[in-house]
Amino acid sequence: QVQLVESGGGLVQAGGSLGLSCAASGRTFSSYAMGWFRQAPGKEREFVAAISYTGRSTYYADSVKGRFTISRNNARNTVYLQMNSLKPEDTAVYYCAARAGTTATQASLFESWGQGTQVTVSS
Repeated sequence: QVQLVESGGGLVQAGGSLGLSCAASGRTFSSYAMGWFRQAPGKEREFVAAISYTGRSTYYADSVKGRFTISRNNARNTVYLQMNSLKPEDTAVYYCAARAGTTATQASLFESWGQGTQVTVSS
């Protein structure tokens, strides 16, 4: 497993942008598919975006498609989530997750999780 630490959350106005980072420990980061999930108060954790271990394939939830971009830098053991045109409904705790092997969009298939970072979008 890898250890994951998210950063970059904060408060932003609707329409603004925010970038999240997730730093991973370990020398096998490049063999892990990575994902971002979020959980709003009173709601279940939901898929946001995922990226293959090579970075060539990306997947997005319909609710963020065209606004969010997931990317990774395997040399830096880091995955990113660039969030643009933010909406109040994007407010949630955002989690980074890792999965050995192929990409997935189901939270239950990810083995390692970060502690989460709060993103708040004001209207």
